[in-house]
Amino acid sequence: MTDFLRLAEDIAREAGDMLLAKRPTMSVEPGAVQTKSSPTDVVTALDRASEELIRERVRAARPGDRVLGEEGGEEGGEEGGGDSGVRWVVDPIDGTVNFLYGLPDWAVSIAVEVDGRVVAGVVNVVPRGEVYTAALGEGAWLAGERLRCNPAVPLGQALVATGFGYESARRAVQAEVLTGVLPHVRDIRRGGSCAVDLCSVAGGRVDAYYERGVNYWDYAAAGLIAAEAGARIGGLGGRPCNTDLTLCAAPGLFEELHDLLVPLDPERDS
Repeated sequence: MTDFLRLAEDIAREAGDMLLAKRPTMSVEPGAVQTKSSPTDVVTALDRASEELIRERVRAARPGDRVLGEEGGEEGGEEGGGDSGVRWVVDPIDGTVNFLYGLPDWAVSIAVEVDGRVVAGVVNVVPRGEVYTAALGEGAWLAGERLRCNPAVPLGQALVATGFGYESARRAVQAEVLTGVLPHVRDIRRGGSCAVDLCSVAGGRVDAYYERGVNYWDYAAAGLIAAEAGARIGGLGGRPCNTDLTLCAAPGLFEELHDLLVPLDPERDS
């Protein structure tokens, strides 16, 4: 796991350096920004460049491994003569809208699975110069300091991060759910990156996080970081975290926020 983590960190740092160097020019070139599922869901040329850099580095170091990336799907494994059982899960820029606007909460996220279980994770929050790391059973770390999530506070004192989808109908429901959450918590924060929000739980910058619609590559690395920092991460009704809803907080607060969300039916889109 140490070797996986070291390689993932090296690659995440290299991709982050490339993105930081090229963002002021490439991100505003004609054709550099395209929409995906809706006009508000964007992908930049640098999303694709970052993912290709990561894929190339993984192929060079471990040709038998598979890579699952947000932009390019899943590929690999056959180059090494068979499936190694290792898969790299990559979000080349988590928080692309923040990246596009020059806001600081965006990150390169890389997780490593062995036989379907995440064993290493790196989230490089590039503008902040913060690289979060975790290996299974070995804790979560930032700048040489071990991370611990905040101890559970009463729900009414919890600072809760969340996010919103790209489709207008889903956003309308999420706003409705938010009106049911806000009176019962200290306050809400909306950062714009699932990976950064989960790392914020790990580092104690917020107490909890929930969001509908995040994908596996958004939370694979940061979910391990949060769990290794002592947080509980999962979905509703005892399910693992998933695209319907992902929830993260210290044990105790997790259950309180879960029970607040359930009657609000946050997994619906209408």
